[in-house]
Amino acid sequence: MPEQVLLSWSGGKESAMALYELRRARSEVVALLTTITKGYDRISMHGVRRALLEKQAKSLGLPLHEVFIPQKCSNEEYEAEMGKAMAHFQDKGISSVVFGDVLLEDVRRYRERNLARLGMRAIFPLWGMDTAELARKFIALGFRAIVVCVDSKMLSGSFVGREFDEVFLSDLPSQVDPCGENGEFHTFVFDGPIFSWRVPFRVGRVVLRDSFYFCDLLPFTPAGTRAPA
Repeated sequence: MPEQVLLSWSGGKESAMALYELRRARSEVVALLTTITKGYDRISMHGVRRALLEKQAKSLGLPLHEVFIPQKCSNEEYEAEMGKAMAHFQDKGISSVVFGDVLLEDVRRYRERNLARLGMRAIFPLWGMDTAELARKFIALGFRAIVVCVDSKMLSGSFVGREFDEVFLSDLPSQVDPCGENGEFHTFVFDGPIFSWRVPFRVGRVVLRDSFYFCDLLPFTPAGTRAPA
């Protein structure tokens, strides 16, 4: 029997690659777990509208479990809300949670420690991969993503709103990780081999908030088409 797992889902490229690897390994993903910031109604940190997250999940054919956290969320508040979500899945017999982390040891230890307290374990299918190779593999597989958030302390705002492709990678400064593993940028994946259909959106305005540039993505249905049920 394939292992049943919960996938921590940000909507970005590492989450998509983790899901790709899980499907290759024939693991059964029972749900996508995403944090939503109250008031903004957007994916935490990435700033993508909840409506687009829901379209992503539909195209992937997976249930979506949303965890709502307050603005300026403290670690204690975050851990309390995540603990409730984990208890929900534990009751369903799920004991493993998958993350798309690649490099940061402190983040990995934090996840492992919190899950261990609950009697659960963390799985990292992308761990230790060369991020330049991972970025190129993502593109070569036919995934498509747009950069939705850029840390202005690490990267120019001119990179937000661009598609994550070979040109984007070639334009990155040498000190910036090709996958943005140090928080330099975040993405929204809208198409690729794990999707049933491309998630439609329009590019909205760019705003600077708390030293981060965010590119707003607006959900829409192309003229002459009907949104998938």
